[in-house]
Amino acid sequence: MQRRTFIKRSGIASLAIGVLPHSPFFQEEEYTTDELMGKADIKLYGDGINLRKEAYEAFLEMKKAAYSDGIDLKIVSSYRSFDRQEQIWERKYQQYTDEEGMKPVAAIDKIIEYSTIPGTSRHHWGTDADIVDGYRKVEGDVLVPEKFETGGPYEAFKNWMDTNSEKFNFYLVYTQEPKRKGFKYEPWHYSYAPISIPMLTAFRKKNILRLLKEEELTGSEYFTTGFIRSYIQNNILDINTELL
Repeated sequence: MQRRTFIKRSGIASLAIGVLPHSPFFQEEEYTTDELMGKADIKLYGDGINLRKEAYEAFLEMKKAAYSDGIDLKIVSSYRSFDRQEQIWERKYQQYTDEEGMKPVAAIDKIIEYSTIPGTSRHHWGTDADIVDGYRKVEGDVLVPEKFETGGPYEAFKNWMDTNSEKFNFYLVYTQEPKRKGFKYEPWHYSYAPISIPMLTAFRKKNILRLLKEEELTGSEYFTTGFIRSYIQNNILDINTELL
């Protein structure tokens, strides 16, 4: 991956999240706002993989290692553009408000149990992927936490990833830490730390409230300053500490 020069800026705007990184993976770089929000045309690698080059190569090495242990690492979802995330957001918002009769604020709270506000998804970066074991034949939605637990079809996959994924710099994002807030536990969502850590660091410097207000997303009139502060703290930053 080409390394870019990081330009230090002072006077970070309100609701930027300027926390100095401590990770050994951190390398100072600059990423554009469009790149961080899934609007840029970035180079992705691998049919059905769709990750940045360095993450793609690391995933192939991890996939090769898993094969020898009877696990077929299969990516269900990786890079997701802003437009795609907006489609998911709007579909869920309409489902909860129009079909299920929920109040808008309650609908938004329901959506962000698992889905991000468009422009804030880690899947915009080409570093994160939802992964399962392709050898297991599973009916219905495969991304259900119970399917990764003892006796579930992905039990062996989860055990293998717990032991091996970090050797390839892939880290579980939304852990089962009981005090963690924000998005619910996702035993399938892994992030390639050497790239995602500097991207998160760059994203912290953005004025998230202003960016989201500019998008005029469905339901964004309910994005109060307090809500965005909570969303940043709980949904963006309350993750596996190894990824901060």
